[in-house]
Amino acid sequence: MRCAAGVLAMAFASVLHAQTAAQPPTAGTSSSTNQSTAASQGAPNSQAPAAEIPAPPEQTKHVRDRDKDRAAKLYLDSSKLFVNRQFEEAMQGFEKAAALDPSNRDYPLAAGVARGHEVKALIQAVAKDRLLGNDSGARVALARARALDPTNFEVSQHLDELADEAAHSQPESLYGQSANKIANTEPLLPAPGPRSFHLRTDQRQIIDQVFKAYGVMAMVDDSVRSIQVRLDVDDADFAEAARILGLLTNTFYVPLDAHHVVVAADTADNRQRFTPQQMETVYLAGLSDDEMNEVQSIAKNVFALKQVQLSPQEHTITLRAPALSLNAFNTTMQDLVEGRSQVVIDMKMIQVAHTSNRNTGTQFPQTISAFNVFAEEQSLLNSNQSLVQQIISSGLAAPNDPLAILGILIASGQASSPLLSSGFALFGGGLTESALAPGTTTFNLNLNTSDSRELDNIQLRLQDGQEGTFKEGERYPIQTSSYSSLSPNLSSLAGLTGAGTSSSLTSLLSSLATSTPNIPMVQYQDLGLSLTASPKVLRNDSVALSIDMKLDALSGQMIDGNPVLNHRAYSGVVTLKEGEATVIATEVDKSQSMAISGTPGLSEIPGLNNVTGKDLQNDYATIVIIMTPHVVRGTQAAGHTAMLRVERTTQ
Repeated sequence: MRCAAGVLAMAFASVLHAQTAAQPPTAGTSSSTNQSTAASQGAPNSQAPAAEIPAPPEQTKHVRDRDKDRAAKLYLDSSKLFVNRQFEEAMQGFEKAAALDPSNRDYPLAAGVARGHEVKALIQAVAKDRLLGNDSGARVALARARALDPTNFEVSQHLDELADEAAHSQPESLYGQSANKIANTEPLLPAPGPRSFHLRTDQRQIIDQVFKAYGVMAMVDDSVRSIQVRLDVDDADFAEAARILGLLTNTFYVPLDAHHVVVAADTADNRQRFTPQQMETVYLAGLSDDEMNEVQSIAKNVFALKQVQLSPQEHTITLRAPALSLNAFNTTMQDLVEGRSQVVIDMKMIQVAHTSNRNTGTQFPQTISAFNVFAEEQSLLNSNQSLVQQIISSGLAAPNDPLAILGILIASGQASSPLLSSGFALFGGGLTESALAPGTTTFNLNLNTSDSRELDNIQLRLQDGQEGTFKEGERYPIQTSSYSSLSPNLSSLAGLTGAGTSSSLTSLLSSLATSTPNIPMVQYQDLGLSLTASPKVLRNDSVALSIDMKLDALSGQMIDGNPVLNHRAYSGVVTLKEGEATVIATEVDKSQSMAISGTPGLSEIPGLNNVTGKDLQNDYATIVIIMTPHVVRGTQAAGHTAMLRVERTTQ
């Protein structure tokens, strides 16, 4: 076995040298190749990573022959896997062989070469997946290659390329794509710290001195008049001082750069003249021509933008206005384009119906019949004289044996008596012999019960504040009014009421003339469940759910031919967190009845009701509705947004 392993090892080594000689070594195979060269040249100072080069033979512990045999077998099997281009499985086998026999330098060398080939195969698979557009497959292969060789330069390069592609593929926001902006002003950089002013001079000198105190040069326009004013301010920073100065002199300033401003009188003409204008191009992709015209109207009429250029062909609108007005327009348009939040309400409606009918107990006889036996016998014999003569003539019974004759008649079914067919009790004797025939006794033990459950799952997708209605039931026609003519006479119709009428037309005319037309007016009423829900997404991601539920059903009564309806309604508002559920339960119908039959007085005694006959009916139906809101599109951020102030310029 060792000889075969040695032969295959030599063949594997020649294959490895042939494959690695034609290509430069990668980061994962450079140390292994250098080590192999150093070992073949016998260089004493050649070193390799500690994970791949074992300790010198004199420092290694003794390896058992059994472990050497297992390591040789693993090396042989792994060499076959390497030849079949199963590099990762071969690498694992070589590493196991190196663990079993640390004294053999060929095992870690082979593991390093197999690792390098596996990394190179994964890099080639990454390049192929990127050409085919399979980014997920490329990421998986790169992750595996990086786990095998974290220091490989080609793996790091491919990771950087994938990251760049992912960053460039992210779509920009609607207003992030917009606008080549011009006339961007540099922010003003006044000197920090508070200043105090106690000045009494004209406006132009006060403006110059205040701005100089903060390191800003002010160029005062001729519209600012030289009027004597007084300024007393202590410990004010630049923003406070500039605001007080503007109120005092009725002026405003416009920054030119970090240390220069223009100050002019605060008039509409000056603001139009000195305020820097910015130009922005907003892309309105997906909007129709009418919608773009509405956007143009909003820009002109609402935000008072003077220069608005609409391009329907390119779906763009170009604006020129101060930055504050452009920011206000962008914020408003972003809210309009993004739309309102959307909520999916998951509704589960469960209807449970139960019907129970229980009839138990004993029903004793309610009537007892008393009769004279002789009179009943004579009545029965007299009503069947012909049959009696036949029985006597045939010798079945003697003429003076009426009981035998009566028994033959009843047994043969030729005669019947309800009194004699049931049991009876005799008392008395002779002609006064009488009998008592009690009624039947009934023992009841009956139970009929039924349960039904219906489950319905409904989803309502609604916008923020939109109402959605769900109805389940039927539409019942109710006649509200009718129309009929006051006279049954028909108008004269040529060919029908006049000359030329045939017998068939005459009969038809007579039937129509005697009838009164009646046209009913019908209104359809919704019976069953009607549920209306309206969600409102709050800023803390909760949902305020307005619920309006109605239940209409027929009561079974009629007034003037119109049915009476049972109406129940519920209306309320519940605030839920996103994903929480609320439960609404209502009883559609509930009835209970009990009938007792038995002996008067006895059946009314408490405790004996269970012995006498009792018929108990219990019916109820319940509807349970579970509503769970899910926010599938939210546009409101948590917390309160700042108030928006739009500055308009009028002339």
